[in-house]
Order: sequence, then C-alpha cells, then structure tokens
Amino acid sequence: MKRFLFFSLLSILISGCSSSDDGRNNNPNLVDINFQYRLNIESAEFNQLQFPGNQVAIYYEGVGIGGVVVYNVNNDLYLAFELSDPNHVPNPDCPGMTMNGIEATCSCEDNVYNILTGEQVKGNGDYAMKAYRVEKNGRFLTISN
Repeated sequence: MKRFLFFSLLSILISGCSSSDDGRNNNPNLVDINFQYRLNIESAEFNQLQFPGNQVAIYYEGVGIGGVVVYNVNNDLYLAFELSDPNHVPNPDCPGMTMNGIEATCSCEDNVYNILTGEQVKGNGDYAMKAYRVEKNGRFLTISN
C-alpha cells in the first residue's frame, strides 16, 4: 500500500510540474532563439545601467531577434525584453523597436509597449513583449533566453 501511495504521489508531482507551454513564449510571431550576451555595466557603452531608471537598447546580431532592451530597476533587479514587435513577424522592412524613455515603439505598426511590464499600451495586438533572463554578477549582466 505504501508503495502504491508513493508512486501515485510521484506521478501527481511529475504531471503537476509539466505544462503545455513549458515556460516558453507561445507567440507564433517570435521564434525562441538561444543566445547569451554578457555586458559590463562599468564600460562606457553600458555605464548608464549603473543607475536605476536607465535603459540601454542593444542591437547586436545574435542578441535577441531584433535587439534587446535592458532596464535597471534598482541596481539589484534588471529587466530585459526583445525589441521585435511581438504582434507581427519580424522582417527586414521593419527593424526592431526604438526606445523613448520606458516605452518601446514599432514604427511599422505604431504599437507601443512599456518596458517595465512588457505590456502593450497603444496599438493592436494579442501579445506582450518577449522577456529574457538577466543575471547580475558584480559589474556584469548576462542576458539570455
């Protein structure tokens, strides 16, 4: 009887931990790419990330799909979001979104998103911005998917 209860509980735990989206973004417009980018917040290029309330847009090839924006919330918490508009398929005629304060704007669709929450604040669409992981280790931030 104990063995049956053990395996029943184990089965419930295993099935309870799995989900249909396995933590991935179910947005059909943005593919899941694997990348990792490490930046030094003390470098001239990224030094504004040493201060809460500042953001940096990174448009390097291989960093996200159409670029990534990184935002310093409080020197311990950093946020990063994809700069491709999540409500249409990326294409060469419509580059990554541009930043204006805490808002990211798609010039092709006039969609506007808040980079603190990723939520759309203007325009039409069903999807929020794609979030990435940010890990801080001393003066380095590692952004990854």
